[in-house]
Amino acid sequence: MTLLRRLGVLVLAAVTLSLVAVGPASAYAPVGVVHTERVQAGPYGLTVGFSTWPVRAMQSLDFTFMPDGGIADKSGTLRLSGPAIKRGRAENPLVRHPRKRESWGLDIQALDDPGKYTFTFAIDGPLGHGEGALADLAVLDQPGPPLPLSWTISLLPLLGLVVFLGIAWRRTRPGRVPLTL
Repeated sequence: MTLLRRLGVLVLAAVTLSLVAVGPASAYAPVGVVHTERVQAGPYGLTVGFSTWPVRAMQSLDFTFMPDGGIADKSGTLRLSGPAIKRGRAENPLVRHPRKRESWGLDIQALDDPGKYTFTFAIDGPLGHGEGALADLAVLDQPGPPLPLSWTISLLPLLGLVVFLGIAWRRTRPGRVPLTL
């Protein structure tokens, strides 16, 4: 019985150590800001952070918006304009970034088309209302090969599998073979 008890304690210790080791590693990765731009929105200075620079079309990245003095007593909206922005979805309230809670932001967003984009901010706070814009943000072409070429190359194995199954089906013709007992 003591051997069984020792084995149980050993297993419990191993499970506890594995949970302690995995705990911090499974947390969300922090947002790494690699480039910032300054925007003056009325009386409010605003730092716009990018997790990837230069910005490329169809590439996911994080945007962070940090007003001077923090976000505690402020609210605002963000209006995007550019080649890939639909009119109905262009204006959104500024909300906390899910992984960088002390700032506003957009989590893993992608701008679909290359071109010039404008981020227009409207901020309300103790100093009143202010508006400002980050104009002419250049979004470059998407990284990698063109999309039709990428899809064609990625679908070649599926096409090979379909051809193989068609040939195998034709050779065996399972519907035409009589059942024998």
